Amino acid sequence: MASSDQQQDLLLAYEALLGCSAQVLEAARAADWEALIERQSDYLAQVETVQRLDDGQVPLDEQALERKAELLASLLEQDEEIRQRLIDRRHELSRLIIDSRQQQALSRTYSFYQEASEVVEAAQRFTTS
Repeated sequence: MASSDQQQDLLLAYEALLGCSAQVLEAARAADWEALIERQSDYLAQVETVQRLDDGQVPLDEQALERKAELLASLLEQDEEIRQRLIDRRHELSRLIIDSRQQQALSRTYSFYQEASEVVEAAQRFTTS
């Protein structure tokens, strides 16, 4: 394979990776976590393809290097937003877990006092008769 074909294949692989990243980002923006997980596997497969092609054996001319740098910059921007949205989701889930635990604790406490109150009421009925 000629060097220009190898360069083209490598850049196409990076562009495909950017496309996969965009799909993951779209799912994150839509808070569609199931779709994000599904798209993440495609993204990881494409990362492996890029790693295989970009093993340092393909010499890139100046134009190809510039394009690769642009693609990498876009990938990093998308990755940063994806990470931030995942961090936000993790915080949201943590708050939900804390709220759920507080509700459970309140429910147990309320249940305990309600049962104690019923026992007192029953005892009063028997002693006043």
